[in-house]
Amino acid sequence: MWSVCKKEFRQFFSSLTGYIAIIVFLLLNGLFLFVFPDTNILDFGYATLSNFFDLAPWILLLLIPAITMRSFADEFRAGTFEILQTRPLSRWQITGGKYTGAFLVVLIALLPTILYAVSIQQLSAQGGIDTGGTIGSYIGLLLLAAVFVSIGICCSSFTTNAVVAFISSAFACFLVYSGFNAISRLPALSAGADYYIEMLGIDFHYRSISRGVVDTRDIIYFISVIGFFLVCTNRNLLKR
Repeated sequence: MWSVCKKEFRQFFSSLTGYIAIIVFLLLNGLFLFVFPDTNILDFGYATLSNFFDLAPWILLLLIPAITMRSFADEFRAGTFEILQTRPLSRWQITGGKYTGAFLVVLIALLPTILYAVSIQQLSAQGGIDTGGTIGSYIGLLLLAAVFVSIGICCSSFTTNAVVAFISSAFACFLVYSGFNAISRLPALSAGADYYIEMLGIDFHYRSISRGVVDTRDIIYFISVIGFFLVCTNRNLLKR
């Protein structure tokens, strides 16, 4: 599995595409958080990173499909997946290696954002940021990114076209993240079903963890969604 993971990791950084994707992610976050007037956290008057944790999922919604779109699509298109199958690796090891490699790339993109928390903490006149809430928000962001990676890997296993994989995974991430929340707001569901439908979406559990309270139910939800999409990926590889 680790050989597949290392191959996936090196392949992403073998061209400028990988570096550009991470630079654009950090640049967009920096502009929204420290430059643009409507979202500039320096103008808030108090130390908080809430804008970052509200904005980051929407940027990851485009960044992660760009990272995962070639995972299986390029293997199918180039015919190298058949070579990969001749190796002493099970389908789960191939899927797990692809998933782990892509998640490590996302983790590298998120690590520099810790500087935002350090900067706000140093600039605050008194009190500083809410450490518990910030740690909880980072845990939620990592879990959300892990779900997006599993969705991207799954969508890439359905096609030989990387562009189709990118569009389909971005759309699927959007639906899972905010689609259930939007459906729950329909007037016809306001009798009580709206709460349970909202619970099916990532946004509900992400906001729950971002409050600083890591609930076991939220962790189980994220692990279940990741497992579901990885199982779908594995089943799709079996068909091939």
